[in-house]
Amino acid sequence: MLVLGIESSCDDTAAAVVEDGAKVLSNITASQNEIHSKYGGVVPELASRRHVENMPVVINEALEQAGVGIKDIGLLAVTHGPGLVGALLVGLSAAKGIAWALKKPLVPVHHLHGHIVAARFNHKIMYPHICLLVSGGHTSLFKVLSPTTQEELASTRDDAAGEAFDKVAKLLGLGFPGGPAVEKAAKEGKAVSLKFTMPKIKPNELYFSFSGLKTAVRTTIQQNPKVEDVAASFQKTVTEILVSHTIAAAKEQGLGYIVLAGGVACNGYLRGEMKRACDMDGLTVVWPEPVFCTDNAAMIAAAGYFTYSAAPDDPRWHDYVALDAVANLPL
Repeated sequence: MLVLGIESSCDDTAAAVVEDGAKVLSNITASQNEIHSKYGGVVPELASRRHVENMPVVINEALEQAGVGIKDIGLLAVTHGPGLVGALLVGLSAAKGIAWALKKPLVPVHHLHGHIVAARFNHKIMYPHICLLVSGGHTSLFKVLSPTTQEELASTRDDAAGEAFDKVAKLLGLGFPGGPAVEKAAKEGKAVSLKFTMPKIKPNELYFSFSGLKTAVRTTIQQNPKVEDVAASFQKTVTEILVSHTIAAAKEQGLGYIVLAGGVACNGYLRGEMKRACDMDGLTVVWPEPVFCTDNAAMIAAAGYFTYSAAPDDPRWHDYVALDAVANLPL
């Protein structure tokens, strides 16, 4: 089955064609970094307007690159939450229109579900496993039982790790998006020259907190340290938090397989430290290719395929009118 996936939860407009939830025939993404970089973050209204312009283009390009026509599509999958409502509505409207015209099923996909299954494109995933999903809007630990079933073990109590990277990059004048900018600067700095305290979390609790860390960085900057040293120290602290909590979750659940997912999974330092810690404890860790870590439509197509395959006769897949965007959608 050919699945057309559509993703527009934030500032990337994406469309992809995936066969049977596994073979990526095309994966097109139109970035808006140039538009939002001067503001140091995503401006929702500007993002929505650009989605309207980009959506027809990326869909047509995805079909063309896959070498298929719109009538060859057997299933549509679209992100319906969580995210920016205006942005979500653009992708949702496009998917509903195409599904209605083709009389094809349309599966609404939770954005995080897409990230959780993304590693399947380049790894044979073992179930159950622990998934650390860390991005600009989310930082959570899941126990993943199957391609369609997961249980949240912990999440952030305040800010997401990716959001903290963006904010610290802005404070340091490094630009947007913050993750790559901080990682690049950190390579030239020395983490040992500065030390940020870890959030005070009880040993048996897995939740995350990064708000206090951002405040500590802001206070440190007032002392005029070297920018690269601040970046390195901040990145080291965030990584220590993410790695320690993930290893603790794996041990608590008695699982030896870990998947690292989300945009922050592109961070080479995080991947390296997670691999080192897992090797020491006899655990296995994998992550998607970078193109599947950041927001993309291939992961949405795959998640939609698995959801549909689990219940192909569900009438919801044809109830286009009732389908709506949900900004704060629980998984």
